[in-house]
Amino acid sequence: MKTLLSFSALLFLLFNVSAQAATKQEIDLYAEEALSEFRQHTSAGAKLAAASRGMLIFPKVYKAGAGIGGEYGEGVLRVGGQNVAYYSTAGASIGFQLGAQRKAQIILFMTDTALNKFRNSKGWEAGVDGSVAIANMGAGDGIDTNTAQQPIIGFIFSNEGLMFNLNLEGSKFTRIMR
Repeated sequence: MKTLLSFSALLFLLFNVSAQAATKQEIDLYAEEALSEFRQHTSAGAKLAAASRGMLIFPKVYKAGAGIGGEYGEGVLRVGGQNVAYYSTAGASIGFQLGAQRKAQIILFMTDTALNKFRNSKGWEAGVDGSVAIANMGAGDGIDTNTAQQPIIGFIFSNEGLMFNLNLEGSKFTRIMR
């Protein structure tokens, strides 16, 4: 019974956060803060970001789960230094998980082909419509050579809370109007 109550509270928190959609100005502000924090974490990642054709910045992605989990966040696609479109990310998962967290995600599109495929989709799913190589941001600042050569590279950082999951597989990205 206690687990069911905890799970219900976590899902309420998750969906309550998603119901309070951010404004364009809020997303822009939070995205700039996340990008600044990202640059502080890794100069190698910052160099990749500077070389990317576009980047998708989700400054606040909320995730909660107790056996069954879900996540939601809103972000911005930046191309040529300009914010050009707004997106939501959502996902569900089943398996061993308990807790809640807020994280930031940055997805770099390193080729025009990868960026155009993303922009022209009606709903893009990581792992189905495009494979995202997750870069590890460890103690050293280097990024694996194989990862750095992928057309789409993802970074997950600022993990808070009890749940830790470095995975974007199954996350659905959908354009939103702001």
